[in-house]
Amino acid sequence: MVRVALAGTGAFGVKHLDALSRISDVEVVCVVSRTLDQARAVAERYSIARASVDFADLLVDEVDAVVLCTPTQLHAAQTIAALEADKHVMVEIPVADSWADARAVSEAARATNRVCMVGHTRRFNPSHQWIHRRVVAGEFSLQQLDVQTYFFRRTNTNALGQARSWTDNLLWHHAAHTVDLFAYQCGEKIAVARALAGPIHPDLAIPLDLSIQLRSESGALCTLSLSFNNEGPFGTFFRYIGDSGTYVARYDDLVTGFDEVVDVSGVAVALDGIELQDREFLRAISEGDEPNGSIDSVLACYEVLGELQRQIDE
Repeated sequence: MVRVALAGTGAFGVKHLDALSRISDVEVVCVVSRTLDQARAVAERYSIARASVDFADLLVDEVDAVVLCTPTQLHAAQTIAALEADKHVMVEIPVADSWADARAVSEAARATNRVCMVGHTRRFNPSHQWIHRRVVAGEFSLQQLDVQTYFFRRTNTNALGQARSWTDNLLWHHAAHTVDLFAYQCGEKIAVARALAGPIHPDLAIPLDLSIQLRSESGALCTLSLSFNNEGPFGTFFRYIGDSGTYVARYDDLVTGFDEVVDVSGVAVALDGIELQDREFLRAISEGDEPNGSIDSVLACYEVLGELQRQIDE
């Protein structure tokens, strides 16, 4: 039985609690939230013994592993603190909002020899897993990945439309999903990365529109458009153009270029990418193994993001 504590009870914290409730041999023993009322409400809903507002309550001896769904700006420091307290860590994407902080987390994970996994959920969505298996089997070679990531976030709100206490980031959060997925599906490094940013929002202090181009070592292309100015539909949509077909992935669903449904029900034991991600985290802990999505396996993504940030700043 792996005893888990979770920090952050917003939209994705709840998604993880739902996923963990469907997995055996795991017990959530503590939740930490920004307010005690919120922590207690979530603890009661999921029959969790302890509710707190103190991050230190996640680092006690009764906890084996920590799931961090806290604001992006806290991820690196909290991950390092948990690792140094001898906890395994699943930290939501992104692990950091700078290349230097991402490297620091990697160094801490190696020094402590704990499982440190980052929530790069696209590696686990059945739609993307189906594509990945065809790539590995030599049945599909990616020529171009065309991606649209669109939300309406001119005010500081989360995925549920609730007010946020922190500012989300198109580059370090939303682009991170695609930058990592592109390299993962190509099976090689990103050789060229370019970015253009729209105007900086006067209140949020970030650009609300980004255009990113990537090229892999062998020449595959990725074109990524991101916006917080879009008025629906919301989400991220991936068009895979390859040598043996075209596919469109929408989270856990997959269709051909002609909108024919691809059956991905046999890809994994569940159809929920978050659940599959959490199962991989717990498997790695129990088997003493490096998980898919470990900090070291996604670290190259953050180096690319650092380069894109440099271009935007200049």
